[in-house]
Amino acid sequence: MKHQLRARHNPGASNASITIKEVAAEAGVSIATVSRVLAGFHSGKESVRNRVVRAVAKLDYHPNHLARGLRLGHRKVIGVIIPDLQNPFFTGVVHGVETALYSAGYTLQLGHSDGLAERERELLNLFRGENIAGVVLMPGDGSGAAYESFRSWDIPVVAIDRSPAGLEVDLVSSNNREGMIQAVHHLLSLGHKEIALLNGPKGINVTKERLDGYHDALRNAGISTPDSFIIHGDFRQKGGYDAMSEFLRMSMPPKAVVVANNLMTLGALQAIHERGVRIPEDLALVCFDDMPWATSLRPPLTAVAQLVEELGRTGGQILLERLKDPSRPVRQVILPMRLMVRASCGARNPVEVQPPAEPPRMSNFKSFESLVCQPQPLA
Repeated sequence: MKHQLRARHNPGASNASITIKEVAAEAGVSIATVSRVLAGFHSGKESVRNRVVRAVAKLDYHPNHLARGLRLGHRKVIGVIIPDLQNPFFTGVVHGVETALYSAGYTLQLGHSDGLAERERELLNLFRGENIAGVVLMPGDGSGAAYESFRSWDIPVVAIDRSPAGLEVDLVSSNNREGMIQAVHHLLSLGHKEIALLNGPKGINVTKERLDGYHDALRNAGISTPDSFIIHGDFRQKGGYDAMSEFLRMSMPPKAVVVANNLMTLGALQAIHERGVRIPEDLALVCFDDMPWATSLRPPLTAVAQLVEELGRTGGQILLERLKDPSRPVRQVILPMRLMVRASCGARNPVEVQPPAEPPRMSNFKSFESLVCQPQPLA
């Protein structure tokens, strides 16, 4: 049989005639084993997997994903919805998702909601009509209006970064509260007491968690701040510019500001520079999301770093597990943040502040298994 296969295979010809049965014969394994290896679910001997991989390469076999999708009842496509295509945080997460799913033979179909519930609803309906295998969702709207019809779908969903209101689905997020506590504690350690927060929009769990961390850190230090020291922006550059301008127009402006995301930080920096405010002499600055350009600024920006690609990889891996076992318990995975101390906060020596140790704790959702974990390499 192997000799017949070699005679049929012509490197210069199309591989459309090569079947999974022939790959199995070449590798000396069952068709089911080949299928599991190609789907990324093979858990047997590595030598068996290697034989299948060599047979696939030798025969130049390309599985017909459309036909397989018809047999399975879905295509090997994962729908991904992000709220802001211009924000490198979300594109970094998508890269992590793609890394996890690519080896299992899945491709991504990306949708941009622009943070609007109606756009999310349209994208979810589009994905449903195209018979995709699952959804990775980074919600942009906190109301949950987009998910009313989605609750009845029999399709795996994993949320990343933000919790979709009203949906009990697997969630991978950062420890936003602890990240904010680290940032405020560090500013307090430098002698700052008039610390303001430029936060995200209300109604999103990320915003609430960071606000809670801000209040907790100041309360534990015995410090109270005026309500005017908290402004809710829109996670966009213009929102950061407008909010920082408002802070700087105050008769007694804050001496330190924590900005809750990367794009608002760009807008805040624009407002600061336009008014000739010096960093850190006149204003100490700490931002969330450690972007590559943070170290290129003068002074370099102190930032609360999220494990961006790890968020995506973990979400992708959990989705694969959900596809394999749809009945397993819903869970939440919380990844740590790290404070990268640089000169914008007034510190003299750059340092990476490790997150405090924290035991596992239950999520606010009673049905969730919650894990607070260090990032682990994904198989």
